[in-house]
Amino acid sequence: MVATTLPFRDDLTVDYDAYAAQVARLLEAGCDGVVPNGSLGEYQTLTDDERARVVRTAVEVAGGDRVMPGVAAYGSAESRRWADQAAGAGAGSVLLLPPNAFRAEPSSVRAHFAEVARAGVPVVAYNNPFDTKVDLTPDLLAALHSDGSIVAVKEFSGDVRRAYEIAELAPDLDLLIGADDVLLELALAGAVGWIAGYPNALPVSSVALYRAAVAGDLAVALPLYRALHPLLRWDSKTEFVQAIKLSMDLAGQRGGPTRPPRFPLPSGQAAAIRALTEKLIADGHR
Repeated sequence: MVATTLPFRDDLTVDYDAYAAQVARLLEAGCDGVVPNGSLGEYQTLTDDERARVVRTAVEVAGGDRVMPGVAAYGSAESRRWADQAAGAGAGSVLLLPPNAFRAEPSSVRAHFAEVARAGVPVVAYNNPFDTKVDLTPDLLAALHSDGSIVAVKEFSGDVRRAYEIAELAPDLDLLIGADDVLLELALAGAVGWIAGYPNALPVSSVALYRAAVAGDLAVALPLYRALHPLLRWDSKTEFVQAIKLSMDLAGQRGGPTRPPRFPLPSGQAAAIRALTEKLIADGHR
């Protein structure tokens, strides 16, 4: 499932028609669904009306079962409100960060996820300790799963060793790859899904890589992974939104600008992304 970027016009208004076309293109390329209103979708810069309309647009194009909106917010009540909105729009699941207004202790984290789970839609936890300063460790994930608050976790810590501990402590909790540059390692460790960034730009090659990885077909997966990895690792960098949007532009899709406080990439970074993307496209990746 692709954590979708959001196309803005040059005046930085949301281009919903372009977004609908983007969702359709990703599904046509073989992606299983989309995750709107994540960090890649710049949800922090959206108005309430914009954020709700993005979800409705994704559901209209993909169908609810293939849409997992991000429902992150500073407070549990607001996250619950976004989960209710997603459920009302027909979304099949939601993606939830832990509380990110402060360094929450485990009891607060459990209460936060329990409140959002009351919306009645399956909740996927998003572990991003770098940005939230809250680490959903394997034992805390097991507690959240035991509480009935989550069905899966998007693991972004980069520590592939956690896959095995999560499987031991919560064997029925689905592990989803959360960072593009550990895709192969987590797939081989038993991940059953990928919430992905770079398929926004190169969906066909990304889907081929993912399918081979989860099948354990290293003869196909490893050469693809080596070829794509110089770009995939940008998914874990601070400038990941700008990088992926630039690659989309180079691939003939609508990446477009980002809203402040994100500004265009410095010239050196942009040149690096351009060279990597153009080489992959010249080699037949799309």
